[in-house]
Amino acid sequence: MSEKATRAAYGEALAELGAVNDRVVALDADLAHATMTVTFKNAFPDRHFNAGIAEANMTGMAAGMAAMGLVPFCSTFAMFGAGRAYEQVRNSIAYPRLNVKLAMTHAGVSVGEDGGSHQCVEDLALMRAIPGMTVICPADANETRRAVFAAAEMEGPVYLRLARLASPVFEEEQPFEIGKANVLREGTDVAVFATGLMVSESLAAAQLLEEQGVSAAVINVHTIKPLDEACVTEYAKKCGRVVTVEEHSVIGGLGDAVAEALMGKVACGFQKIGVQDRFGQSGKAKEVLKEYGLTAPQIAESIRAFVK
Repeated sequence: MSEKATRAAYGEALAELGAVNDRVVALDADLAHATMTVTFKNAFPDRHFNAGIAEANMTGMAAGMAAMGLVPFCSTFAMFGAGRAYEQVRNSIAYPRLNVKLAMTHAGVSVGEDGGSHQCVEDLALMRAIPGMTVICPADANETRRAVFAAAEMEGPVYLRLARLASPVFEEEQPFEIGKANVLREGTDVAVFATGLMVSESLAAAQLLEEQGVSAAVINVHTIKPLDEACVTEYAKKCGRVVTVEEHSVIGGLGDAVAEALMGKVACGFQKIGVQDRFGQSGKAKEVLKEYGLTAPQIAESIRAFVK
């Protein structure tokens, strides 16, 4: 199975989108080579704008461009775009419901060596809380491409969470519809709802669990908001146990979104796997994931203990 970072797929998709939609523009905060918007810049230099290390200004510029009828894609690291520029995202973009797409890279602890100051594990929580914000976290490169085009087609603000680390590209492309989860594997003992890089890890974990006699369904929740509540409740009822897996804090992210959907509707066992109220730390990306219990063998062991 080949690997590609979702940030790289984003850069390619944005350039592809720019070729068919001349209203698309890209903004960056002096990180074009890291966020991969350099691909768009090379193809359309007159439609790429570097705001410098001034993320709040960048989001304000994007708001103005959207008000003029353009479709701006705003990119920087998740920590700076969702964190530092939060107030501008909330008040300048979401409050007037402007058509800005916030494609933020380097999310989660898999950022690796940059450490806890750059490893944003709160961004899904921050963006979920903003009224009217659509929140997407693609699982692989193919899904990233589809998400970019889908975001451009819808009207309104979108937060797109992207990763630095290269991750497996699924051999079979899945359908992509905002707000509709994809069932990647059927199971009867536990329903595993995963997002982003944790989808491939959860699939690998499900294979390990099968060898141990545990049947795990794996559902790719690429859209955190609006959540596919029908799918969540269906598989919670079917399996009786629910596990969420995310490269994000267990506070405010996918786990809480799924829990909210089930509350008062389905009685089931529930477990959240993610970053347990901790900051990130510096290290090789895969070693950091292991430190936080986010590798396939660790996920499998956690689920096995939960089910048994």
